[in-house]
Parts: sequence; C-alpha cells; structure tokens
Amino acid sequence: MIIGDSSALVALSTMDTLDILEKLFDEVFVPQAVYDEVTISHKPQSLRLKKFLSNKVISVTLDIRKMGLGNGELEAITLYQHMKADFLLIDDKRAKKFAHLNGISTIGSLGIMILAKEEGLISSLRPYLRKLADSNLYVSPSLVEKVLSIAGE
Repeated sequence: MIIGDSSALVALSTMDTLDILEKLFDEVFVPQAVYDEVTISHKPQSLRLKKFLSNKVISVTLDIRKMGLGNGELEAITLYQHMKADFLLIDDKRAKKFAHLNGISTIGSLGIMILAKEEGLISSLRPYLRKLADSNLYVSPSLVEKVLSIAGE
C-alpha cells in the first residue's frame, strides 16, 4: 500500500505513469487534502488526477502539528501512519525529511520510475524524464543524472 502526496502525483501524471502505481502497489490512497489540492480546476493535471484518484480518497483527522508542512503533506503522513502503509509517495524535500525523522518509508516520483524499470514495467526512463523536463515542473539536472545513473542509462 502506498499513500500519495500532491507533488509526486502531479509529476507521475505529467509523465503519464499514474497506472504504474497500481501495478507496483496493491492499494493506492490519498487523503482528502491532497485530492482537493491536485483537483483544483486550473492546476496542471487536475482532470487526469481527479479521474485516477476518485475512488482512492480517505478523510483524515490531523493529530500532528504543522511543523512547517502543508495540510496535504500532514494528512498524507497521518494517513500513512493510520493505515500502516508500506510507502509514502512524496517529493517535497522538507516533508520527506520530516517523514524520515518519524520512521516513515518514503519514495519519490523518480523512485517509482526506477522501481518500474527494475520490475520491467518500462524499458527506459529517458522518455519519461523528458516529459517531466518539458513540463512546468522543476527537477534539478543533477537529480536527473543521478536517476539515470541508478537506472543504468
């Protein structure tokens, strides 16, 4: 089971790889705050994410303080803990650090893509990373090179 956060879901949607989540994990869920954030009509990928996430939303009562994180991140962390998920899908660096400090196993959108290649679901990361680079989402060139190196490309 994996719990998703906004930025990582938007990145996967931008690469046209949301379906990979369902191939890699038995269950995919998001908290209500994440769903609300990614389905705002003017946001990139909102229609695709609304369709993909429509039956994966769970309401969450926050039991942790803000700690400089957004409601979506906080609800995703809370949902991960409540459901005893395997991974928290998250790209935000600060939220990832907070999660690690609290014993939460995280994976980012590019980690999902590496896993997809390892599992034989895709043959190359390059075309997906190109889609990401061509979008309005920022991914550092050094991270792209590191991911390609890990994937043996």
